[in-house]
Amino acid sequence: MRGRIAVAAIAAACALAVTAVLVPAGRGQAAAGKGAAEGRTQAPVGAAARRAPAEGPAGPRDDCSASLNPASGSTDGAAVARIRARGRLLVGVDQNSYLWGFRDPATGRLAGFDIDIVKAIAQDVLGDSSKVQYLTVPTSQRIQAITDHRVDMVVRTMTVNCARAAQVAFSVPYFTAGQQLLTAKDSPVTGFDDSLKGRRVCTAKGSTGQSALDAAPHGARILALDNQLDCLVRLQLGQADAVFTDNALAAGQAAQDPTTHLVGQPVTREPYGVAMNLADDDLVRRVNQVLAQYESGGADSAWMQSYRTWLAKELPGITGPPAPVYR
Repeated sequence: MRGRIAVAAIAAACALAVTAVLVPAGRGQAAAGKGAAEGRTQAPVGAAARRAPAEGPAGPRDDCSASLNPASGSTDGAAVARIRARGRLLVGVDQNSYLWGFRDPATGRLAGFDIDIVKAIAQDVLGDSSKVQYLTVPTSQRIQAITDHRVDMVVRTMTVNCARAAQVAFSVPYFTAGQQLLTAKDSPVTGFDDSLKGRRVCTAKGSTGQSALDAAPHGARILALDNQLDCLVRLQLGQADAVFTDNALAAGQAAQDPTTHLVGQPVTREPYGVAMNLADDDLVRRVNQVLAQYESGGADSAWMQSYRTWLAKELPGITGPPAPVYR
């Protein structure tokens, strides 16, 4: 327990160090940062993260993951012109998700798999990968930040589903994960089953994890917080018995705290996409064009290079991104 509390203390200290650089994009941003640990845990995602079956344990494939084809219309319209006139890209991100979007203590800069995608978009649209204003957006405020035009896009392990696709526009998916439980290694919780009865399960407000917990008869007590990393701190402090989140994120949390691990199997299919305003068709096509270039080249693609840098140790066996589906 002492080691886990120390990780939580490091996380809180790191959060205090970043507020001068990142501009909060919403109210109630929780003060939780990241910590690094030497131990690493592999998450049971494997090659299945590349292309999920149409039907299976994670449920039916979401037909709302189809996006605008770059060849079907303009990739240089009003939304792209707005960004160029401003001279910078406004992007909602997470600063607390280790391996995805986090403050690297060695450089003091944001880094991770999602951040690499942001840089590729900025390079294409503005000719400079550094012309980005990163804004921290809690999970529960991602859609509002987009609809209010506080950001041009959100790149924050955001799952594409039909309910969200009615409110914001998504790119084609660039990664696929699934909701799974993270627990302490000495926990009696063994998966999304009867072992949850009477336990305290923490998840992020407005997440697909919260939707899955609300819909399932598991008998657990649900604790919903603004950010999924806050749930890791609650787990470390003994104030939660399990965290329910994307296993891709949970793999990073287990890397931060090797006294935790993933249990059971993924219970959902979670395709991640870049989220944008419904009115910005040209920007959606432009981002899809960038992703097509970013993902081309097989093992030598920029996507695979980023995967090997950030995710391969925790999520081994993935051979490439999900196949794009256009409408």
